[in-house]
Amino acid sequence: MAKGRERAGRVEPKFDAAEGRSDPSALDLRLSRSDRAGGGVAKAKAGARPGRVPARAGGGRAAPAGRRRSILGRLAYGGVILGLWGLVALAGLVAFHASQLPPIDQLAVPKRPPNIAILAADGSLLANRGETGGRTVGIRELPPYLPRAFVAIEDRRFYGHMGIDPIGIARALGRNLTSRGVAQGGSTLTQQLAKNLFLTQERTASRKIQEAILALWLEHKYTKDEILALYLNRVYFGAGAYGVEAAAQRYFAKPAKEVTLAEAAMLGGLVQAPSRLAPNRNLAAAQARAAQVLAAMQELGFAKPADAKLALAQPARPARAAGGGSANYVADLVMDVLDDYVGKIETDVTVQTTVDPGLQAVAERALVDELNQKGGRFNVGQGALVAMRPDGAIRALIGGRDYAQSQFNRATTAKRQPGSAFKPFVYLAALERGLTPDTVREDAPVSIKGWNPENYSRNYSGAVTLRDALAHSLNTVAVRLGQEVGPRAVVQTAQRLGITSALQANASIALGTSEVTPLELVGAYAAFANGGTGVIPYVIASVKTVDGRIVYKRSPNGLGRVIDPSTVGMMNAMLHEVFVSGTARKGDIPGWDLAGKTGTSQDFRDAWVVGFSGTLVAGVWLGNDDGEATKRVSGGNLPVEVWNRFMTAALRADKPVPLPGAARWRRGSNAVASASPEPTIGGIIGDILGGGAPPRPAPQPARTGPTREDKNFLERLFGLGE
Repeated sequence: MAKGRERAGRVEPKFDAAEGRSDPSALDLRLSRSDRAGGGVAKAKAGARPGRVPARAGGGRAAPAGRRRSILGRLAYGGVILGLWGLVALAGLVAFHASQLPPIDQLAVPKRPPNIAILAADGSLLANRGETGGRTVGIRELPPYLPRAFVAIEDRRFYGHMGIDPIGIARALGRNLTSRGVAQGGSTLTQQLAKNLFLTQERTASRKIQEAILALWLEHKYTKDEILALYLNRVYFGAGAYGVEAAAQRYFAKPAKEVTLAEAAMLGGLVQAPSRLAPNRNLAAAQARAAQVLAAMQELGFAKPADAKLALAQPARPARAAGGGSANYVADLVMDVLDDYVGKIETDVTVQTTVDPGLQAVAERALVDELNQKGGRFNVGQGALVAMRPDGAIRALIGGRDYAQSQFNRATTAKRQPGSAFKPFVYLAALERGLTPDTVREDAPVSIKGWNPENYSRNYSGAVTLRDALAHSLNTVAVRLGQEVGPRAVVQTAQRLGITSALQANASIALGTSEVTPLELVGAYAAFANGGTGVIPYVIASVKTVDGRIVYKRSPNGLGRVIDPSTVGMMNAMLHEVFVSGTARKGDIPGWDLAGKTGTSQDFRDAWVVGFSGTLVAGVWLGNDDGEATKRVSGGNLPVEVWNRFMTAALRADKPVPLPGAARWRRGSNAVASASPEPTIGGIIGDILGGGAPPRPAPQPARTGPTREDKNFLERLFGLGE
């Protein structure tokens, strides 16, 4: 029953079979939009066939709903999709390049290489040394218009962006498109700093992406003023100058805090192309660029119109540093010895030197002018000058004619034969063995194992005093004295006074055939000027960090007493005669007691004079680097002229003082008889055998038994030695 009812209620589907449509293909089985889930708003009207779209009023057919979607909508949809994929690609690209950088938590601004500021005795800057060429400066140290010059020309929206400036990039892109080239860059100051701190200078998309990432990190890590300070202290200005302080010193010979508005504008314009716009190379281009900077500053309100107008009317020009390029010879000497005093340098330091910038400039002019005027005629191309106080403090040092052409420091490094300028050590050794300025020796031909030294004049005077022999630089007398005291004694005497170069203990040592440097020879003469104390020449007085912490301060030191006071007086009286009647008389300065010695090496290759007052010692060398002979330049002509010109200016502000002990031993003085040296074994034997005046031992610590000089005397006397 139930089963019957079930059958009765079941309805089988019919596909228009009753209408006689037996062909299944003729059936319309298509779905209309209304048949789909969530279908369109169009509904099949009553009586309409399934799948048919009802006709519009008026008899026309209605347009499909898909056609009513606008083309603009489809484009917007596609644009959104493409944008999303672009963002995904960009994020992946940024993530890839970010992975090439150090982890952000380990990122740090690289430490700036330390700068060594080398100062003169009066605190003025002589030179900077180090990789940067100048010290670090703070924003507050600078005049306000200096950092603003960089903002105006390089990144006018610096204080408004966050490291990347889309507006600036778009503006630069538009400018480049209209100019058909790269006319303007879109990098911000922060991006430029990021490149300078962390990246290379290559122009690639990869570097630009990393640059942007690092710029965002810098903006997050530092304030705007800190970023600007980092930029000003790291950017390159050309000519080896990194940072605004180095650039100000390099181009305007002044610290950055003292630059004018015109100079600030020129510095601001330099960073675009340092090599092309350097004012010492292309002044016109540098001034034109500075005018653009001034216009930008005025437009932004960074400079008053009147100030900008004045700066345009009086554009900046590069300046020559005081003391010229020769100050670099001093700086090189400082760098050569600085490690010995302070070790490794890890922060900016200032080195106070003993150099007087005024004397340095005078010395440079005296040497260069002489070479310019007479160098060609006398075939002499180079020279050196060293001046120091009697305690060894270097006051001026010129290592050559032109530092820009040759950085070789002839004052400290060149070893040349001193010629007769070495003779004072021979005479000192003789006086220390009992001779006096009035001791007589024979000026006559001498022969030593086939060597026949002659006087400069080729004339001989017979019996002469040691005073006159030294004053007129008689070679034969010097050689005889050298043989009397022994070449070893001459070498030891020179070394005791500070000569450090290797000296050959042979007969020709008396005529200065062993090479020395100007610095050590002048340092050795200082013992005569100060009364007998050996000195170690020095140029560094102190070293401090930028915050004032003292790293090194020189304490008085030296070699102690190296000449007996009485002997110093005799030597100074004899060396004074050189300026009175001898080879250096052209160098005499009225009102001053002067002493010293000239020297000329074989074939006129080297010409010297070393002279001193009681307050200053100075030496001059002239010659050629390749050892070529000059045209008869001797110590008594060109070097004395340079020396006199320098010393006349250098002593102008000093009060004349007498030479130590010289008055007692001047010509005609009776003080000679007062000398009564202590007897030695050599002296006693010499008296017995008629060997002449007894030798006096050089000052040395007291000891018992025969001295080394005594043993040498006995060896020579009895043929036990050389």
